[in-house]
Amino acid sequence: MEIQTQYNYEKIWTDTKEIDLLNIISDEVGDADPKGTLLYIKDAIKNGKTITVGSCKFRKKAK
Repeated sequence: MEIQTQYNYEKIWTDTKEIDLLNIISDEVGDADPKGTLLYIKDAIKNGKTITVGSCKFRKKAK
């Protein structure tokens, strides 16, 4: 699954690699488990939802 991210101050969605997703999540949630949070995000967006974590939004890339 390809995931796109968008910070609150951005206007465009960016394709993001998994290692970068983990870095973004760890920056946004601090001490929480980034891998667990990423699994939650993947599960939540698989049906087309957009999830916000801190100041960053995550969504599944449209095909």
